[in-house]
Amino acid sequence: MEALRAKVSCEAVLEQAGYEIDLKESTRRAVKYRCGGNIVIVTHDGRGWFDPLSDEKGDVFGLAMFLEGVPFPSATEAVASLVGYQLSRPEWRSSRSCVRPEDIVDRWRSRPTPSPGSGAWRYLCRARWIPTAIAGQAVREGVLREGPFRSMWAAHVDSEGRVVGWEERGPDWRGFATGGSKVLFRFGPSDAFRICVTEAAIDAMSLAALEGPREQTLYLSTGGGWSPATDAALAKLAARSGLTLVAATDANSQGDVYAERLRALAEASSCDWQRLRPPAEDWNEVLQNREREKRERKTGGNNEACRMRAGRIKGGTARHAPALDPAGHEAGSAEGVMKD
Repeated sequence: MEALRAKVSCEAVLEQAGYEIDLKESTRRAVKYRCGGNIVIVTHDGRGWFDPLSDEKGDVFGLAMFLEGVPFPSATEAVASLVGYQLSRPEWRSSRSCVRPEDIVDRWRSRPTPSPGSGAWRYLCRARWIPTAIAGQAVREGVLREGPFRSMWAAHVDSEGRVVGWEERGPDWRGFATGGSKVLFRFGPSDAFRICVTEAAIDAMSLAALEGPREQTLYLSTGGGWSPATDAALAKLAARSGLTLVAATDANSQGDVYAERLRALAEASSCDWQRLRPPAEDWNEVLQNREREKRERKTGGNNEACRMRAGRIKGGTARHAPALDPAGHEAGSAEGVMKD
């Protein structure tokens, strides 16, 4: 499955289905395809897609199911038949080579820091329910900036602490710094002996909020990717004596693939290792579920409503707590990582 995802682009599926690219309205990171009145936007370098006219989105298999109305086994066969398919459009030209590192730093420094009431602050603390204490700490650590249109920028820094890119998230936008490099978003003490690796900066801050104050935990984000620079930075961190490496990636197939990479890294570095699996799709969803239930409890109501809420909360507590995989399943130590 992962091999097919890597070999077959969503664009290939769309071309095969008769969709045509709209070059005038496409960019390297958001490629628009049309077929009559239907529109599909391809993202993540051809690995993801969404329908702007509905809530449909997913990976290459979901796209095949969406276009043809077929079940998953048939979609898998359709995707497998496109291995080696050559797109008719020319390759996008990358602009990374002409972007100087100092230009990235200047663009970062030119943006203001979020503050209570600003667009990025409202997005983080109201739309994504990041606690103000966590947002304030991230601002003090210098890893957040105000982006345009109420978005926030979350810095990716290299092993020397230099800003080399940033995750961009907002109500109507999701992307990465043009010309920037994905390495690691870092939140917490640099000398920590416990490192939690997530897939998004918002997930890193959400997990920090769920776990509560921890003086010796560094929360990281790979920005939804895994570049050679990311791998090198993680290997350097994992080489620290007495370290525990925690795979806090999403609860889906991609998150499990990243967790396996982290387990292999832990084995190579002889450090302790754990898989911390969110009880929802990702850590921000877990945080929002917890905060939503807190607000429900505060609303009061009649005795019956209170009793019913209490029942839901009692039964739902485990849903919102970070969940370590069972002992012997995906855990390890310096003496050797235990196999599944």
